[in-house]
Amino acid sequence: MVEINREHKDRLFTFLFGKKGRKEWTLSLYNAVNGTDYTDLDSIEFTTMEDAVYMGMKNDVSFILCHVMNVYEQQSSYNPNMPVRQLMYAAKLYDKYIQQKKLNIYGRKLARLPIPKLVAFYNGTEGEDDRILKLSDAFMQEGEGQEWDIEAKVRMININYGKNESLLSSCRPLEEYSWLVARIRKNRQTMKIEQAVDSAIQDMPEDFEIREFLIGHRAEVKDLCITEYNEAETMQMIREEGREEGREEGRREGREEGRQEGHKEGRQEGREEGNITTLYDLYRDGDITLQRAAIKAGMSESAFLEAAKELIGT
Repeated sequence: MVEINREHKDRLFTFLFGKKGRKEWTLSLYNAVNGTDYTDLDSIEFTTMEDAVYMGMKNDVSFILCHVMNVYEQQSSYNPNMPVRQLMYAAKLYDKYIQQKKLNIYGRKLARLPIPKLVAFYNGTEGEDDRILKLSDAFMQEGEGQEWDIEAKVRMININYGKNESLLSSCRPLEEYSWLVARIRKNRQTMKIEQAVDSAIQDMPEDFEIREFLIGHRAEVKDLCITEYNEAETMQMIREEGREEGREEGRREGREEGRQEGHKEGRQEGREEGNITTLYDLYRDGDITLQRAAIKAGMSESAFLEAAKELIGT
């Protein structure tokens, strides 16, 4: 029986594609993304960081294959900050690699490193298309543009069912995962999340590769899906509340020019405080990790905990 880390829960994507016991699915995903046809499962070396073990960080899936360091993240909502996040993951993975291989990066001999490939698998509902996200898009430019010395590019791929059909058909486990997510969302319109997940697993076609595995680990899968769905639903609620507050405040703006800036700051502070409070509740209940909560709030883990302490009085 595969164990789930209760303190730092995996995503279903990680559960399927990031485990040593299912290397064939990882290799199938790699081949589909890169247009290759590798068959040697033993060539895969998983490097996924466990946040409780390695310097407070955890990514979804990472592995080295044929001198390529693959860093995969699954996103249920569009996040333009993936380049800086993936850059941070890559830096930690390189540090780990250098230590494990006992490379000397201070000597005269060039230390050879694996090629980084950064990919974000997007299956949100905002309707985002495939694109290349660049770190440089986040750089602050004032006046004449300046040259930058660091760049990171993330390939974002829409894996919603019905999108990128050629890619999905090249990796049956990914296509079946996409089908499952779509069916859970459809069921959720009329069912509670627990029933929606159960029904989706039960309705999977008999010839699906992942069906037997999911049925055999139904409790774990349900736990992962519920956690992931609750996180996505909460973040959507936060965004909707923020938009509504902005619309309501906008109706009242424009009367006193001298108060406009105060209104703006007050609205922003109110949204940020509500966001932090909700995220802290999710973290405290074990629905999301401290790292993910801090990222969603746009601050460091220590700053997030300090802000939550001030707001909630914990």
